[in-house]
Amino acid sequence: MRADTKMRLQLAVMVFMMTNAVLFGLGIVAVLSIPESNGDAGPWIATVVIASVAVAAPFSWLIAPRLRLRYWKNKEAEHQHAAGQQHG
Repeated sequence: MRADTKMRLQLAVMVFMMTNAVLFGLGIVAVLSIPESNGDAGPWIATVVIASVAVAAPFSWLIAPRLRLRYWKNKEAEHQHAAGQQHG
């Protein structure tokens, strides 16, 4: 495994835990705020757990590179290059 990929994976795991918690919280509040589902909340809670994991995994993989300084330096260089071409 390349060093960049290893770092991205480590960052993605950390972001995954936070993203999963937020998505689960939003989902569980939505399920429990519906009075009609209080009797049948079990299957809906299981759905929220599975959905939050399924959505958080790819989302965290996309966010991970943005947590590195290298990403923002490259973006700044691209912006300056584009701005130089517009004025020139």
